Amino acid sequence: AAERALRGIALGRKSWLFCGSDRGGQRAAVLYSLIVSAKMNDIDPQAWLADILARIAAHPAHRIDDLLPWNWRSAQLRTQPAAA
Repeated sequence: AAERALRGIALGRKSWLFCGSDRGGQRAAVLYSLIVSAKMNDIDPQAWLADILARIAAHPAHRIDDLLPWNWRSAQLRTQPAAA
């Protein structure tokens, strides 16, 4: 299982040599970290990123923890109507 999890990193490794600059590499690392964090919390990374990027400008800074993957899921469950 661990080898399969690392396969995506190994396949992308050569491409990541050409991020454009050191800052580009750092940004790629941050994005990859966010995506993996969402996956580890059983959340669709694309849905999570789309939602938080749409809401972050109007979101209060003192409640930024609500946007983390492990807190986002519970917030989404609270906002969805109960199934009949």
